Amino acid sequence: MRKSDGLNPGDPDLGLSSPLSVAIDTRDRDTVQMVRRAVDSRSVLLAYQPVMQARAPDKPAFYEGFIRVLDQTGRIIPAGDFIDVVEAQELGRKLDTWALRLGIDALERVPALRLAINMSARSIGYPDWIRTLRGALKRSPTLGERLILEITERTAIVMPELVQVFMAEMQREGVSFALDDFGAGYTAFKYLKEFYFDIIKIDGEFIRNITTSPDNQVIAQAMISLGQHFDMLVVAEHVETAQDAEFLIAAGADLLQGYCFGAPTVRPWWAEKDAQRLA
Repeated sequence: MRKSDGLNPGDPDLGLSSPLSVAIDTRDRDTVQMVRRAVDSRSVLLAYQPVMQARAPDKPAFYEGFIRVLDQTGRIIPAGDFIDVVEAQELGRKLDTWALRLGIDALERVPALRLAINMSARSIGYPDWIRTLRGALKRSPTLGERLILEITERTAIVMPELVQVFMAEMQREGVSFALDDFGAGYTAFKYLKEFYFDIIKIDGEFIRNITTSPDNQVIAQAMISLGQHFDMLVVAEHVETAQDAEFLIAAGADLLQGYCFGAPTVRPWWAEKDAQRLA
């Protein structure tokens, strides 16, 4: 019997893939194909979730629009199932463009609406995306005052100079900016004072079940203090219980978002009113 040479079939040095990596690659390819098919067939929509005022928890301050795609069976697929796979590709830029178009359409149809739309910093240089934004601001000069662009922390810090110039330009048009998933990355604090965000959204990892986590209580309170110091509104994301909401209100959070107040829905109140009017 030949002695083992110490190499495993899945060893990277052999240029062979492990069953797990093959499965992951296959899953990612399938995900990309599903999203590309949805974009090409315009099977894309937004789901809307209210962001509530802490001082009046029954009143939305604004809504956030989350991108969704439909698979071949018509099922609504949430962004969490595909965004990490496509975010760095051009397909991610196309999704951002669709999200912006759909959000602008809602803002133009509903004058009372204030809406946050997610974007990657990579989309700032994408021609279709920036053309869509500038075209809407030109058509409706006051639309910018009701638009919030949410930039994830992980993409904002990749190209900070570009983000700073873009934000300054758009803030002159009335557009507000939110730093999404604040606290998820260790470099956020370094750039916080340089970006001039209007809103920071504390990552849900530090908010869920906060009443039973002394560590998260300290972290969230520190983030709220940072937001107040830099004159930014602070949103606590993923608020799921009344107890957590009460704690965050007492801690000084300005806005609350989560299933405690409503799940994202593709049938918001203004769409329901349109449907009733047409019935």
